[in-house]
Amino acid sequence: MSTVSHRIGWKTAAAIVVSNMIGTGIFTTLGFQLSDITNTYSIFLLWMIGGILALFGAFCYAELGSYYKGNGGDYIYLKETYHPILGYLVSWISLIIGFSSPVALAALAMSKYLSAFDVTFGNGFAIAIIFMVALSLSFSLKASGRFHNFFTFIKIVFIIVLVCLGVFISGTDAGNSLSFDNRWQNEIMLPAFATSLVFVTYSYTGWNSASYIAGEIKDVQKNLPKSLILGTLFVTVSYLFVNFIMLKHAPVSQLAGKEDVMGEAAGNMLGAAFGKLVNIFIALQLVATISGYLWVGSRLTQAFAVENRLWKSLGILNKKGIPVRALFAHAVIATVIILMGSFKEIFVYTAFILQLFASLSISTVFFLKKERRKIFKSDLFYIFPAVFLLFSGYILYFTLIHNPRESLIGLGIVALGIVLYLIDRRLSKSEN
Repeated sequence: MSTVSHRIGWKTAAAIVVSNMIGTGIFTTLGFQLSDITNTYSIFLLWMIGGILALFGAFCYAELGSYYKGNGGDYIYLKETYHPILGYLVSWISLIIGFSSPVALAALAMSKYLSAFDVTFGNGFAIAIIFMVALSLSFSLKASGRFHNFFTFIKIVFIIVLVCLGVFISGTDAGNSLSFDNRWQNEIMLPAFATSLVFVTYSYTGWNSASYIAGEIKDVQKNLPKSLILGTLFVTVSYLFVNFIMLKHAPVSQLAGKEDVMGEAAGNMLGAAFGKLVNIFIALQLVATISGYLWVGSRLTQAFAVENRLWKSLGILNKKGIPVRALFAHAVIATVIILMGSFKEIFVYTAFILQLFASLSISTVFFLKKERRKIFKSDLFYIFPAVFLLFSGYILYFTLIHNPRESLIGLGIVALGIVLYLIDRRLSKSEN
C-alpha cells in the first residue's frame, strides 16, 4: 500500500461513489428498456431492484473494505480468498473493461448529447476529453479531489434541479410514456425484463468504487461504509425520479431505441433552446464520471501492477503518490475501445463481465469469520450477499442467452487474461 500525504474524508469518497454511478447509464439506457418493457411499474421495479442490489453490494463491500484496508478492492478480496489467478483476472478486467469501458461510454455519451447543437462531436472529441481529464488528475491527490468534487457538485445540483423541474412542470402536447396498468405482471416474467436488468445494473456500477481507494480514506472503518451507503441511497432515489420525468415528458415512440433519452424529454419539457442547455449539463456531469473511473481504476491497476512482472511499469507513482502511468494506460485503452466498438455492444459486454466479477467478489464475504467482521456482527448479514448472488445469476443467465455475441466477447477478454497470467507467472519464475 502506498503512503499518501493527504487523505480524503467521507464527503470526497461519497462524491466518487455518486460520480461513478450517475453517468452514462441513467441518461442512455431507458430507450433500450422501452424497446421491450413499457409499463411504468415494470420500469420502476427494474430500477428499484437495481438500487437494492447496489445497496446490498455496498453493505458487503463496506465490510470487505474495512477489513482489507489498503487500495485494491476486488483484487485483494479474490486473491486472498480464492487464488491469485482470480485476483489477476479481476485486475485485468478492471484495466480493460471495468474502468476503461465506462470512461469510453461516458465520453461517447458526451459526444452524443453535444451533437444536439448540429455540430459533429465525434470520436476525436471523446478521446480529447478523456486525456484532458486524465491530465487534470495527474498532479496531486488534493488537486484531484478539488477537480473531482467540483464536477460532482455540478452533477448533484443538475440532478436536483432537473428532477424538481420535471416533477413540477406539467406534461406537454408531445405525450408521455406513463402507463400504470396490470401489464407489469406479464412483463416481469419476460426474458426482456431480465436483460433490461443488465442495463440497470450497469447504471448502478460504481457503488463499490470507494472501496478500491480505502488506503486513501481517513478513518476508513467509519468513513468507508458511510460513503458507500449514503452515495448509493442518493443515487437510487435520483434514478427513480429521473426515469419518472423522462417517462412523463416523452412518448415511448420518441424514446424507444434512443441513446440521448434525457435530451429528448428535456426538449419537450423546456423547449428546444432550454432542452439543449440540459444537454450541456449532462455533458458536464459526465466529466465527473470520467474522472471518477480514471481515479479509482488507476489505483486498482497500480496495486495490481506492483505484484506482477508483466505490468510492473504501471505500478510506478510520481512524487505526489499519483499512479500516472496507470492513469494514462486507462485513457489509452478507453481510446482503443471507442475506436473498435458500437455504444450498445460495448455496453452489453461490459455490463455482463462486471456483473460476473462483482458476484465473485461479493461471494468472498462468506469466508470472513464472524469475529473478524468489523461492521455487521449478526448472521443476518448473509442475506445481503445471498440476495445479490441469486439476482446476479438470473441476470447473467439471460444475458448470455439473449446476447451471446456480446457475452462471448466479454468471456474472450477473460480468456486472454488467463493466457497473460500464465505468461506473467513464467516470467516471474525465470527471474527467480
